Amino acid sequence: MKRATFAAFTLACFVTAAHAQSGAYGQCGGTGWSGATTCVSGYTCTYSNPYYSQCLPGTASSSSSGSSSSASTSPTVTSSSTTASTTTSTGATPTGSQIRSDQDPVFHFYLQNQAARTLSLFFLPGGAAVLGPVGTSGYFTLGTTITLPNTDGSLLYLNVNESAPNSYKPLLLGTTATTTDWGLEGDTIITTSPRQLNFLACPTSDSTVYSVYLQEGNDTPSGSTCSLVSLHLDCLC
Repeated sequence: MKRATFAAFTLACFVTAAHAQSGAYGQCGGTGWSGATTCVSGYTCTYSNPYYSQCLPGTASSSSSGSSSSASTSPTVTSSSTTASTTTSTGATPTGSQIRSDQDPVFHFYLQNQAARTLSLFFLPGGAAVLGPVGTSGYFTLGTTITLPNTDGSLLYLNVNESAPNSYKPLLLGTTATTTDWGLEGDTIITTSPRQLNFLACPTSDSTVYSVYLQEGNDTPSGSTCSLVSLHLDCLC
């Protein structure tokens, strides 16, 4: 009787674990993730970067995260005539470059979309650009404009809010490009007309997130201890 009871308990635990799924917009994969790697019905596990996959609306009822164990492993699409060996893609590998600071207090904080962080979504139309953890870093394409891709293929543009009244100008992400004079000096992000390469990083109520401004003069936000920093491509190696 004890043996039968133990076997029934083991089977119940297995069934419970097998059916554990992440909820809508929950994490379902990424380096170091040990939780559920499938999503509830109506959502699919979508690869965002090596550190994070997320349950986003989709037609598949569940999907396995292709990046839960290794940052170097990119998700792949494999099809087969037998259902036992069929896997589903968790999304395209991010393309573009990360942008980060290499100075304290934001040493290796990465540029990203604040709106996406606030609502637990990686890509939303518009929002403030902030410096935050590498796990939620944006992947940007650089030219005279700087763009961040949305999951639907559209683009967000990194802009300087020149209408701000002070010399420190917030960085915003918008659906149209208003700043078209971005450039690079080595791995350093600059504006070219006029040439500017100084940014202000200012703490927020979240210790992992800093507001970021292009500094065109000497003003600083009242009551905030901000640091003058520069922004760089993550690596030219």
